[in-house]
Amino acid sequence: METITNLIKDTPIPKMVKVRQNFDKTCIPESDIPGVITRELDRPEIGGKIQPGQKIAITCGSRGIANIAIIVKAIVDYVKAQGANPFVFPAMGSHGGATPEGQLEVLRSYHVTEETMGCPIRATMETVYLGDTVEGSPVYQDKYAHEADGVILCGRIKAHTSFRGPYESGLLKMSVIGMGKQHGAESVHESGFQNMGRVMPQFARVVFDNTNIVAGVGIIENAYDQTYKIAALNAAEIWEQEPELLKEANRLLGRIWVDKTDVLVVDKLGKNISGDGMDPNVSGTFGSPGRPRNGEPGPILAQRTVVLDLTDESHGNFNGIGVADVTTKRLIDKSIVDVTYPNALTSTLVNMVKMPIFAHSDENAIKLAVRVCNMIDKQHPRIVRIANTMELSHIWVSEALVEEVKDHPHMELDGELQDWGFDENGNLW
Repeated sequence: METITNLIKDTPIPKMVKVRQNFDKTCIPESDIPGVITRELDRPEIGGKIQPGQKIAITCGSRGIANIAIIVKAIVDYVKAQGANPFVFPAMGSHGGATPEGQLEVLRSYHVTEETMGCPIRATMETVYLGDTVEGSPVYQDKYAHEADGVILCGRIKAHTSFRGPYESGLLKMSVIGMGKQHGAESVHESGFQNMGRVMPQFARVVFDNTNIVAGVGIIENAYDQTYKIAALNAAEIWEQEPELLKEANRLLGRIWVDKTDVLVVDKLGKNISGDGMDPNVSGTFGSPGRPRNGEPGPILAQRTVVLDLTDESHGNFNGIGVADVTTKRLIDKSIVDVTYPNALTSTLVNMVKMPIFAHSDENAIKLAVRVCNMIDKQHPRIVRIANTMELSHIWVSEALVEEVKDHPHMELDGELQDWGFDENGNLW
């Protein structure tokens, strides 16, 4: 890498300043969450359908959802209070390396265990064939969920990273892809993301017609990664109300208020942050036909994107690095092919796991990105740095963006310009 280091050694990196971004701060206090869930579930349309002695399966996915252990535990406790027998199962398609052990490890990282939940956790990749969609695609379901007397779906409702439609990431997707395990997820993705908004409800229809969906517990988060709303819906209400909840979630979606930059630096990528490692609805790094909606604020437009590291919670899954332009040897060393490739093969988006050019230090990775930008002021590049696409309350911007920040109603400077703080090896940590 000495040759590359010499080529970029004179590339300047500007000073940066911390910026506070302002969003809607409304949230449910952590201590209130169990009570909210109890009230939501305790309607005759939901709680009245849970009978003593029934086996009730509760989904838990692979995303880093705020307060997920508290939420799932509250659902478990409510089911117990009705005299039924709950169990939790991983509902995460092919994530966790498409193995029961890998999926259990994902749940453990979120503190969802038999000890913390007070009920069994049943993990398998075995599925049951439910039938075909109207277009002839096979639909599959987790074996344990199929054997249960009822299922409670639990998941976050938000914009999908790869497709648009009335139902995106949410309860319907959980019923189809989450509960479908690797076989089910692969069957859905076979249609291509350009058709996902149309075909996913077809798959869901088969699931709902062959499963006692007791309820769906839909979660909406604000831009600060806090629980904004929890809504428990019965099976019919999921179909009716999820599209409106999605619109509400889109309104709250965090974003970078800077519209355009030369280089976007993302500290960490990971499956706990987004299915794509970093949410393209924020970063603009779409790996599929998904695009921002007309009339809504879009993601930042960056000429080059740098990803410096992989989250520990991603367990070696580097899905999403393929849309970055530059990364680090640190991230490559943490990447585990056996964990990542099943996810890529299932989604069919193999471009998402291609490795970009890399540097041996954070400093050189950023210099590389600046160096390969076209038609910019390389003495004063526009650079935005974020921790990840989920944590957006504070970002860093370069000196060239200071005036734009000062003039923006949703941003304010939170300090003075300063150097990056690279260590003797050129790294930030």
